[in-house]
Amino acid sequence: MKFNTKYIFGISMVSALGGLLFGYDWVVIGGAKPFYEQFFHISGSANLQGWAMSSALLGCLLGSILSGMLSDRLGRKRLLIFSALLFTVSAYGTGAANSYNWFIFYRILGGIGIGLASNLSPMYIAEVAPAAVRGKFVSLNQLTIVIGILAAQLINWQIAEPVPEGFTGADILASWNGQMGWRWMFWAELIPAGLFFLLMFFVPESPRWLAKNSSEDKVEKILAKIGGSEYAKAEYASIRETLKNETQKVNFKELLEPGVKKVLIIGVVLAAFQQWSGINVIFNYAEDIFKAAGYGVSDILFNIVITGSVNLLFTFVAIYTVDKLGRKLLMLLGAGGLAGIYAFMGAAYYFNFSGFLLLLLVMLAIASFAMSLAPVTWVVLSEIFPNRIRGAAMAVATVSLWLASFLLIYTFPFLNQMLNASGTFWLYGVICVLGLIFIYYKLPETKGKSLEEIEKEIVKN
Repeated sequence: MKFNTKYIFGISMVSALGGLLFGYDWVVIGGAKPFYEQFFHISGSANLQGWAMSSALLGCLLGSILSGMLSDRLGRKRLLIFSALLFTVSAYGTGAANSYNWFIFYRILGGIGIGLASNLSPMYIAEVAPAAVRGKFVSLNQLTIVIGILAAQLINWQIAEPVPEGFTGADILASWNGQMGWRWMFWAELIPAGLFFLLMFFVPESPRWLAKNSSEDKVEKILAKIGGSEYAKAEYASIRETLKNETQKVNFKELLEPGVKKVLIIGVVLAAFQQWSGINVIFNYAEDIFKAAGYGVSDILFNIVITGSVNLLFTFVAIYTVDKLGRKLLMLLGAGGLAGIYAFMGAAYYFNFSGFLLLLLVMLAIASFAMSLAPVTWVVLSEIFPNRIRGAAMAVATVSLWLASFLLIYTFPFLNQMLNASGTFWLYGVICVLGLIFIYYKLPETKGKSLEEIEKEIVKN
C-alpha cells in the first residue's frame, strides 16, 4: 500500500518540534548556570543552586499528570498547542527574570511544557503513522530531542564570551555573560517555540482520538490523506472494533483492570528503566568525566558538543533500524550493550585509568543508548496502550519516567560517595542486566502491527 509519506512526515515533524523544545529547554540551563548563579547571588547556596537546576522537573511531573487528565478529553492537538504556548512564555520569562523567584516560576512553567510534549508528541505521531513505518516516524521525536540538546550546547558555546582564567564571581557578574549572555541563551528558544505554536494550528487532530469523539467524515478524511480511501476504510473499521461498547469517559480505575494492568506495568517499568539505565548520569556529569579523561577547562564545552554529536549520529541508526530489526531486539541490544560498557567503565575507575580509554567508553555508552533505549522506549510506550485509555496510561508511564529521572540524578552523589564511581557504574550495569531479563520475557514485538492488532494481542489475550 502506498502512503502519503510527505504529508505524514510534515505533520509528524511539526508534532516532534515538541521534542526539540523538550531537549533544548532541558539542556540550556547547564550553559547558563555559571552566569545566572552570579546574577541571582546563589553561588554560595547548594540548595538554591539545586532548586534552580531541578525545578523544571516539578513542572515535568505536573505536565505529565495534566496530560493524563486532559488528553483523552480535549485531544492531542489542543494540548500540544498549549505546551507550545508554555514553552514560548517560559523562554521569554526565564531570560527576562530579574529575581530568583520569577526565574524559578518560569522554569517550572517550561517544565509543564516538557511534561506535556514528552507525553503527547510521540503519542500523536503513533496515532497518525501507518503500522509499517510507525517506529521510524515516532523515532523522529527522539531525533528532535537530540537535535534540541545539541542546539542548546552549540548556542551556549557560541553565545558565551570566553571567561579568562582567574576570573572571580564578581568579574563574571560584571561581564556581559553575567548580565545578558545567559538571558540570550534562554531567549534563543523563542524561535522554535513560536514556530511550534503557529504550525500546530495547521496539523489535524489525531484520527484515533476523533474516532471516539467526532464524526466518521473527519476521521476518514484524515486517514484518506494518509493512505488513500481503501486504507481509510480498513483502518477506521479496525479502530471502531477496538472502541465498540466502550464509554468515552476514561476512569483511571480502568487502568487496574487485569489486561490493562499487565500492559501498564510493562510501560511503567520500561519508562523507569530508560532512566535507570544510567546514561543521564553521564550527560549530567560529563564535565567531571572529561576532566578525569585529562582535558582542560577550555576544551570541556567543545567536548560536550562532540558528545551531543555522537548522540545525534546514533539516533539516525535507530531510525533506520527500528522498523527493520524491531523494537524488542534493539531494546535487548541496548540493555546488554550498556551492561557490558558499564562493567569496563567500573573497572577503569577502579584501576584509576583515565585519558582516551575512559572517553571512548563514554562515547560507546552514549552511542548504545542513542540507538536503542532512548528512542525505542518512546516508540513502545506510544504503541502498547489501548486506544481508549492511551492518554491516561501514557501519562502514568511518563510520570514514572520523570520520577525515575529525579531519583537517578538525586542519588548519584550518595551512591558515588558510598560505592565510588566504580561501584556506582557496576550497580547501573546490574540494573541493565535486570532490564534485559524483563524485556526478554515480558515485552512483545510490535513491529509492523497496527495499534489495534497490538491491543488485541497484549491486552485481550
